[in-house]
Amino acid sequence: MTLMVGLCVMIPVTVMVIDCRKPALRRLNGRGTPATRANTRAGGVSVPCEGGPASVTAIVSSMSRTRAGVAGLARYAIYVFDYGAPVGFRLATHHPERITAIISQNGNAYQEGLSGGWNPIQRYWKEPTVENRAALRNFLTPEATKWQYVHGVQDESLVAPESYTLDSALLARPGNNEIQLDLFLDYASNVALYPKFQEYFRTHRPPLLAVWGKNDPFFLPSGAEAFKRDIPGAVVRFFDTGHFALETHAAEITPAIRDLGAS
Repeated sequence: MTLMVGLCVMIPVTVMVIDCRKPALRRLNGRGTPATRANTRAGGVSVPCEGGPASVTAIVSSMSRTRAGVAGLARYAIYVFDYGAPVGFRLATHHPERITAIISQNGNAYQEGLSGGWNPIQRYWKEPTVENRAALRNFLTPEATKWQYVHGVQDESLVAPESYTLDSALLARPGNNEIQLDLFLDYASNVALYPKFQEYFRTHRPPLLAVWGKNDPFFLPSGAEAFKRDIPGAVVRFFDTGHFALETHAAEITPAIRDLGAS
């Protein structure tokens, strides 16, 4: 069973939670991806929004307390993507005894995995001025959203147009742009936790599979390779595609996940 979980603050985040007592897969999505060919077999449920400024800490709190997240699960595996990586890795560091495996699809935890595409956002971290915030609004246009889906993809016809179209429509709802900008600023807190995430990897060495679109404009292949530094048994596989690897390579990624579960 696959259950897709939508987050109303609309961020590009995926966390799948697999309950080992019952074969269910829970996926936290944000910033659209509501009806792509890669996930049309999923049902939907929403994670409640938190009050106050949008932050990954608030998302983790919500996931920890709701049945749509991980509340009530004693043991589970996680599939993390993009913003979902710091969400999932925080859950893992809070309760390492609960994590049975990690699948990271372009979900970064290393400085060397950040590309130059982060430069404008990092400038905002260092100087959170009105001007630097305004400069990031270009990331939120329909053109930029489509570019994130198709950049690095060898055959753009494999990317369902409804993916970036619905993504843009949801981003256009009142207030969502400001939430996005708040989360860009908050992302610095995730990078600050990279050493803690890496310590968790070294200490607990969970089974880890990294499946990576090697042409991702934001998260570099070196970030995937770095997992093997802390988890020598980590499996890393690259695919000739972009950031949203499941859009084009779900058929190849699925058996790799099954192999991890069988090991």
